[in-house]
Amino acid sequence: MDKIFDTHAHYDDEAFDSDREELLSRFQKAGIAKVVNIGADLRSTESSIELAQQYPFIYAAAGVHPSDAGQLSEETFAWLAEQAKRPKVVAIGEIGLDYYWEKDPEKRENQRYWFRRQIGLAREMGLPIVIHSREAAQDTMDIAKDEKLSEVGGIVHCYAYSVEHAREYIKMGLFLGIGGVVTYKNSRVLKEVVQAVPLDSIVLETDSPYLSPVPNRGKRNSSLNLSYVIDQIAALKNVSREEVIQKTWENAHRAYRMEG
Repeated sequence: MDKIFDTHAHYDDEAFDSDREELLSRFQKAGIAKVVNIGADLRSTESSIELAQQYPFIYAAAGVHPSDAGQLSEETFAWLAEQAKRPKVVAIGEIGLDYYWEKDPEKRENQRYWFRRQIGLAREMGLPIVIHSREAAQDTMDIAKDEKLSEVGGIVHCYAYSVEHAREYIKMGLFLGIGGVVTYKNSRVLKEVVQAVPLDSIVLETDSPYLSPVPNRGKRNSSLNLSYVIDQIAALKNVSREEVIQKTWENAHRAYRMEG
């Protein structure tokens, strides 16, 4: 059976409170063999680690999303560093910049400060990072180069920028997270990115419960929807579903430095 790796999900989210166990129990039969549950703030870092302890196929990332950078202080950062040492934590994330939600220049500066600090933590721990970047293309790229992300590694989650920037990230050895958005009619640039970059640089993700692919757009997302993303990537790359599944499985293990 094909083995599918969802590199970015949030199964600790309250959207799954009513049927989490039942949903996750269906994954193995559907070929969903590994999932990384991503921390977005202090609470979800903790609950991601708890999920990873509960389910053999789930792993965790520890990190604070830019929109929650206000949670970070020297004290909470020290706590985060301790969580990063826990078994089954495979990355620091999701971390980065989000200028869509944050317009205040001072708070944007705080995002940049804690993005750099969390990159430093990843470097110290020998872990890759998971980058969240929204409407902050140039600042994210500048920090990526300044912090020498080629030495850290990781995934640009929900990649949403140009082909040129995609090539820059790939030169640094980073992977591009591709999910449901690639199936949307208005995702012309993302489709061009998928066509332009090597399959060796793409990993699958859902961002569950968000960003469901067509035909389920607007509904709660889950890893069971990855089949639609796989079909779209296969069509754009003119390769088989099986090749997309196999390559992205290998890529995800390289990105997270996990054994296959």
